[in-house]
Amino acid sequence: MDTAVVDRSNRLSVTKLGGKMVADYWANVFTARERGEKVVWYNGSAVNPFFQAAGLVWCHGEAFSARLAAQHLEQPAQLAAQEYGYVGELCSYARTHLGCAVLTQNAGHANGTGIVGLPEQAELASRLPAPDFFVNAYAGCSTGQQWDDISFRVFGKEVPIFNVSLPFLWGNKPDAGYLIGEEWQQVSRYVADQLHELVRFIETMTGRPFAWDTLRQNMAYIKKASQLRREAMALCAHAPTPATFWDWIASIAHINFLPGNQDLVDYFGSVRDEIAARVANGVPALENERYRLYFDGIMNWNKLGWLAKRFAEYDAAVIAGRYTHSSFWQEPQIIDAENPLRGMAQHYLICPINHSLKTLDYLTLRDCERFDIDGLVFHSTRTCRAFTNPQTLLARSAREHLGLPAMFFEGDVADASFYKDEVLESRLVAMLENIDVRRAKAGR
Repeated sequence: MDTAVVDRSNRLSVTKLGGKMVADYWANVFTARERGEKVVWYNGSAVNPFFQAAGLVWCHGEAFSARLAAQHLEQPAQLAAQEYGYVGELCSYARTHLGCAVLTQNAGHANGTGIVGLPEQAELASRLPAPDFFVNAYAGCSTGQQWDDISFRVFGKEVPIFNVSLPFLWGNKPDAGYLIGEEWQQVSRYVADQLHELVRFIETMTGRPFAWDTLRQNMAYIKKASQLRREAMALCAHAPTPATFWDWIASIAHINFLPGNQDLVDYFGSVRDEIAARVANGVPALENERYRLYFDGIMNWNKLGWLAKRFAEYDAAVIAGRYTHSSFWQEPQIIDAENPLRGMAQHYLICPINHSLKTLDYLTLRDCERFDIDGLVFHSTRTCRAFTNPQTLLARSAREHLGLPAMFFEGDVADASFYKDEVLESRLVAMLENIDVRRAKAGR
């Protein structure tokens, strides 16, 4: 059982504003039908700029599942999915969202009692308006590629669906590398062509011409926001770090699915400015930073606050991670706002589960050196095999090339039952002791 842990971290204050932005976004989704707006459900890549340009309301499946888990409201949706026939080993993002689909179909069955028990939680999970159509654009995950097809079946095969095929980046040709090589050029063209088809599909669904100028403006905002985000991340190479992985987790929704507009730019400008001010004034994210760690794995949303406190308890600053630093419009220099489709296609391809080991190894070692990392933490997400598959090899490479120790703990993205705090704590302590021994031997 979790015991009380004092929070010794110094989280960014601007994320409170960010929380309101996310809450306002979901309130807008929940009330879309009242305004007579069309709704699209989608999974995988950030294709939402297309929906924004088309005047649609969009719901990202993983995002809603993560939100429910972070608020500890996921159980009714997961029970609904279980009753529908989906086993507990299925991706808990998908299982939760499919449960929401079932509950949406049966909306109105829960009666409020004033106590947030299962009926009221089920009502919250069923608040998503039913989709007018689906779009699937999932890279590197076979579950994700079938997710919307199953949702299509839940809604009686009556809701139109469009699939964007995103090839895996094998990177096994002599000229292959991160963002380079003939394979990269070929698949970039292939996906960009499909995005043209997606636009035609959206025009059919909305019955009006697509607003290309609006898409260009959306992408200009996203590019600027991404540049500010990357500038802020780079400042965390400073020791002690002015912000942590947990702060970047708190800002994932904004760069992943919130509208591309001036508010988004202003938010990441505020993030960058607060971090820069901390560097200038010597304000750390952790009062007594002794260890700098890298986190590999999708976030355990049920335990976000708990994990931040637990690592801080041991003076361990988690600086960066594959989920935050190798995802979500992470290469703004390849976005051409005037001709956006190619750069958008390329970002959909560089999802961090869509690379070969060669590229993942390059990205992990690069960030470990960039942020002066002391050890790696691998969150072996029980129901996300796509993310966990390469982890033991990445740990071995970090040990062989950089001499860095690693630890593994099991958890999940949205199912709290797979997490055991005793396992995390014992393995974290062991790794930190390993770091101390290495430092002593090196005379540090």
